[in-house]
Amino acid sequence: MIPFDYAPASDTDSAVATVMARPGAAFLAGGTNLVDHMKLGVAEPDLLVDVTRLPLDRIEELPDGGLRIGATVRNSDLAAHPLLRGRYPVLSEALLAGASGQLRNAATTAGNLLQRTRCGYFQDVTTPCNKREPGTGCAAIGGWNRYHAVLGASEHCIAVHPSDMAVAMSALDAVVTVLGEDGERRIPVREFHRLPGDAPEHDTVIAHGELVTSVELPPPPAGARSGYRKVRERASFAFALVSVAAVLVTDGERVRDARIAFGGLAHKPWRATHAEEALRGAAPTEEAFREAADAELRHAEPLPDNAFKIPMTRNALAVLLRDLATEERS
Repeated sequence: MIPFDYAPASDTDSAVATVMARPGAAFLAGGTNLVDHMKLGVAEPDLLVDVTRLPLDRIEELPDGGLRIGATVRNSDLAAHPLLRGRYPVLSEALLAGASGQLRNAATTAGNLLQRTRCGYFQDVTTPCNKREPGTGCAAIGGWNRYHAVLGASEHCIAVHPSDMAVAMSALDAVVTVLGEDGERRIPVREFHRLPGDAPEHDTVIAHGELVTSVELPPPPAGARSGYRKVRERASFAFALVSVAAVLVTDGERVRDARIAFGGLAHKPWRATHAEEALRGAAPTEEAFREAADAELRHAEPLPDNAFKIPMTRNALAVLLRDLATEERS
């Protein structure tokens, strides 16, 4: 047992100040990722600041029709919320596709965004991993990399981000609010996570001590349909080989708007801007959907063990968009 201190936070400002003042401190909420890593020896915080008692567990409708989701809202509560199910089905579906019912009852919104990769080498402290120990190398390159990145990887890391929820939030143009020593700042979720580059140990753009307090969803576009499709090796409690979140608006003849994000392909939820551009103004046909996928995947660099992700992504996107376009016409 590695000893650590524990401190329940009484308010957000003191929570931030406490973690900021101690380099080895970490925030604790559901603990479904952090505690696992503590057991494995991947994470060794010397202080856990418990934020579960803070008033960050609310879901509020915004005046413009959007939604504010508190950082400690449990995944199961968020997935079941009537406003979310009615206006943002893609996010409800993504949440329900993640983990197990027991874990969703414990996992939080902020924790889901901040979860670290499930790369086997990252979680095995006996192997080299630049994400866990910068400068030691990447065992996944040349190793077992079936689950790993085909987009945005670097010579230092080929891991993928594991969240389902974050993929849907990327397609929805969500905004993350964080609190630090200099006050509050708002970060578009598309910019919240980062690619590995030469510093794969940094998963996000937030600094040590900054506390995620909420996520805001803008109102969905008029006439939008949305959905989430996840391809995995078993029916439940498995991470995505490939996942797709999409928001689609058509007028029956043309695609008026499309917002697409992929999971399982990169170090971060991958916003498919090239695919979106290819779709706007196109006829909502399966051929157009597949061409849009190809526009996004043109610069993919798969490894021999994960080259299957390219056709799998193309098929997943085509099927999801076909279903959404058909739903709009019905």
